Amino acid sequence: MERSEKEKVVETIKGRFDRMSSAVFLDFQGLNVAAVTKLRDEFRKNGVEYYVVKNTLVRHAIEHQPWAKNLAKTLTGMTGIAWSFEDPSAAAKVVKAFRREKEHEKLKVKGGLIEGQLLGGDAVESQLATMPGKDELRGMLLATMQAPLTQFVQQLNAPAQNFVYLLKAKEDASAAQ
Repeated sequence: MERSEKEKVVETIKGRFDRMSSAVFLDFQGLNVAAVTKLRDEFRKNGVEYYVVKNTLVRHAIEHQPWAKNLAKTLTGMTGIAWSFEDPSAAAKVVKAFRREKEHEKLKVKGGLIEGQLLGGDAVESQLATMPGKDELRGMLLATMQAPLTQFVQQLNAPAQNFVYLLKAKEDASAAQ
């Protein structure tokens, strides 16, 4: 790779780290081509960008970040990076689901990065992958916003409902006599 090509790759990587909401660093050693292709497809379906890049190019791209020194331990050996831009937990969820299959257990999570905080490989699967997704959070917010209105409507309907119960009880009492 020539110097100009390397500079373009470094700028691309830098741009991805600037735009990301999270990143997951993977060691894919031992996976066959079919498994890696399947992993890439799953990432694509979930809006995650996945690239295998040289560790030195990544180091150059992130050298001005405050967390770059802590990430140096992660950038050894074969490294694939999965960037999530919309949903911070998307890449971690894909990796966790992918690793559940017995033939894909060779995929290793080296670490993760979210909001400048570094996570270990175990933390990526136990914390980041279990975070609710963007759509789930929207649903929870909507339910929270609707709860007072739902209770208000129930309170408005309560007198009429109680009156119907009273009439039903009266009817049952007269039928029993």
